[in-house]
Amino acid sequence: MNGKALVITGALGALGRVVAETALARGAKVAGVDHATTQTAATAERIELGGVDLSDAAQAKKAIDAAASHFGRLDALINIAGGFTFEAIADGDASGWQRMYALNVLTALHASRAALPHLAASSAGRIVNIGALGALQAAAGMGAYAASKAGVHRLTEALASEWKGKITVNAVLPSIIDTAANRASMPSADFSKWVAPAELAEVILFLVSDAASAVTGALIPVNGRV
Repeated sequence: MNGKALVITGALGALGRVVAETALARGAKVAGVDHATTQTAATAERIELGGVDLSDAAQAKKAIDAAASHFGRLDALINIAGGFTFEAIADGDASGWQRMYALNVLTALHASRAALPHLAASSAGRIVNIGALGALQAAAGMGAYAASKAGVHRLTEALASEWKGKITVNAVLPSIIDTAANRASMPSADFSKWVAPAELAEVILFLVSDAASAVTGALIPVNGRV
């Protein structure tokens, strides 16, 4: 990571923590942004910005600008913040769709917009989003979630086109991530087939690296063994 300054949204979640710790171990500087509150003291290499609602544009900008100010620059934004719901269309109402849009699309949109001027000033600006393999073809109960993640895919492609040659923008599309929450909701599943957070972190951090300088606008499936 060679001292790259990263912002990771959803940094206190199961995947965000692993990505942050892996990046730090490889020499990156990490600003973690999360809706949850945190009391972690800031250092030269790490800062945590808690209590941030990224679905609010003003809060997103304040957090991103604070991270860039702390490190003196920003090289990459990793949009992990998001949410999931399982609900049949006939059983729900518009509120579930609105919630998924806010948690998955608006968080990535507002964080990306706030980060663009900082990333454009970097010699290797990067945005990595978290899409979903299940958004390529929605299954029963997955309508609202899949629609919102499909929005993340289109956001990724549009940003990549608009900032081509200045900032690379890509998304990873995991199948099922092996987290405690997913194990609790699907206790009879074969967890060994799922994508481990550490495996997904490797793909994410590759897209942040200099080695991925020619990759942009890509939606990269990370199936695990599903």
